[in-house]
Amino acid sequence: MTVRVVVAEDQSAVRAGLVLILGSAPDIEVVGEAEDGERAVELARELRPDLVLMDVQMPRMDGVTATRQVVAEGLADVLVLTTFDLDEYVFGALRAGASGFLLKNADARELIEAVRTVARGEGLIAPAVTRRLIAEFASPAPPVRRDPAVLDGLTPREREVLSALGAGLSNAEVAARLDMAEATVKTHVSKVLGKLGLRSRVQAAVLARELDL
Repeated sequence: MTVRVVVAEDQSAVRAGLVLILGSAPDIEVVGEAEDGERAVELARELRPDLVLMDVQMPRMDGVTATRQVVAEGLADVLVLTTFDLDEYVFGALRAGASGFLLKNADARELIEAVRTVARGEGLIAPAVTRRLIAEFASPAPPVRRDPAVLDGLTPREREVLSALGAGLSNAEVAARLDMAEATVKTHVSKVLGKLGLRSRVQAAVLARELDL
């Protein structure tokens, strides 16, 4: 299966480099390029790609707002490009429903694998971003504390799947841990997201951490 990607990045040289890297992979096709968030949303509506590779700092419309629109309309999955010092954008994109976060200094192999991972329906967070998220949730006054009652509608199996997502496991790893088929895991993940009103498995993983599952 070929993964169809729209690349949204305002710096033309950086955008060209991303397109070149992704185009080198036989299973990835760049179908559109956007220089700002508004154009990214327009192309997502027009082309219906599998994934939008989204920078966060762009003119006219920032990447977080664009991510929110793309996800809300069900146009594509979003893989956000971020940097070490932009925590507010990471949390904003997470709330907006981004499926993955990759640091801009990732090498070509990491970029290609990140696109493939998100396209498979699995969340991805760069290790450095993960450390910041964990530190945030481990702080004395975390920004959000969820009521455990939000899980009341989940079956015991769905709770186990949510807990596994909180541990950062892939679908294959969840399948191995819970002794079920990978296709069954995908079904459970979809049900968990639907019941909890979440937009991505990354949001599910954060919720699991907030509830100490």
